[in-house]
Amino acid sequence: MLSNSTILVTGGTGSFGHAFVPMTLQKYNPKKIVILSRDEMKQWEMAKLFKDDPRIRFFLGDIRDRERLYRALDGVDYVVHAAATKIVPTAEYNPFECIKTNVIGAMNLIDACIDKRVKRVVALSTDKASSPINLYGASKLASDKLFVAGNAYSGGHVTSFAVVRYGNVMGSRGSVIPFFVSIRDKGTLPITDPRMTRFMISLEQGVELVWHAFDDMVGGEIYVKKIPSMKVTDVARVIAPDACQEVIGIRPGEKLHEQMIGIEDSPFTFEYDEHFKILPSINDWASSEERIKDGKKVDPDFVYSSEKNDEWMADDELSRWLDSNSEKLGAF
Repeated sequence: MLSNSTILVTGGTGSFGHAFVPMTLQKYNPKKIVILSRDEMKQWEMAKLFKDDPRIRFFLGDIRDRERLYRALDGVDYVVHAAATKIVPTAEYNPFECIKTNVIGAMNLIDACIDKRVKRVVALSTDKASSPINLYGASKLASDKLFVAGNAYSGGHVTSFAVVRYGNVMGSRGSVIPFFVSIRDKGTLPITDPRMTRFMISLEQGVELVWHAFDDMVGGEIYVKKIPSMKVTDVARVIAPDACQEVIGIRPGEKLHEQMIGIEDSPFTFEYDEHFKILPSINDWASSEERIKDGKKVDPDFVYSSEKNDEWMADDELSRWLDSNSEKLGAF
C-alpha cells in the first residue's frame, strides 16, 4: 500500500520518525516521505542522516498552523500523526499549549486531510488516553475521539482515520530506559514507586503496528499491540545491578500502572493474534463485520493494563535489547 506513495509524518523528527523513516524506505520504497515539524535544528540534524536520499523532504511547520498544513499536504497519500505535547509535567504546567497542539492541532489535521483528499491517516496515541488522570492523557483521549469521529465527519470524502495506541516505548526520548542508562554510573537510581509497572514496546514494533493499521483499517479503529510488561525496579536492576534504588514518589499526573484498554472499552474490543482492536461505539461501527474481520470479542470485564498482563519481559530479554541498542542509548 505504501509503495510508490507520498507519506507525511507530523512530528517526524522525534523518536518515532527516526525509526519509521528508514524502516519504511527499506520495506516499501515510497515515492516520498515528508517530515513536518517545527524544530529546525532537529530537522537539520535528521537531514544529515538522509542527505543522499531524494525521497526525503523536510517541511518546517506546526500543526497549530492550519494554512501551513494545507500547503504541506499537497499531493500526500498517507499521513502518520506523531506530533504532540507529550511530557506529563510540561502539559500540567502549560495546559493551554497542550490543548493547542494535541486537540486543536488534531482538528486542523483532520480538516486539512479531508480537504486535500489524503487516503488514510494513522494517529499515534498513548496508554495515558485510557482512563486519563492527567491533561496529556485527557488531551490525547480527545484527539483519539476526534480521529475516530473524523470518519463520519469526512462524509463522502476518501479520507479514513485510525489510531494506534501503545505504552512505554523502549529507548524513546524522555523514557525511563535512556534516563537510567545516563545516570547508572552515579550509583543510585530514583524509583517513583517500587510497585510501578510499564508495558515494554520497541520503536520497531510501534512502526510495524502503524504499517498494520494502514493495511487493515476501514476507519475508526484503535489498534493496541500485545506487548510484555516489566516492573520498573526490575528495569533499574538490569540496567545497573550494583546501583541503589531510591524511592522518590510519583510525580504529579503519573500513573502507577499503564492501561491501554479500560473496562469501558471492553464491549467494543476484539482480540487478534498479535493485537487488540477497539472499534467505535458510534454509528454501529462496533458491529461492522468489515472492521471486526476474524476478531474474537473480549470478555465484558476485560482490562489491558501492565500489572495484570499475561506476558512479562524477562531480564535476559531486556539485557539483549540493551546490548543491541547501546549505541542509540549512548546518544541521549
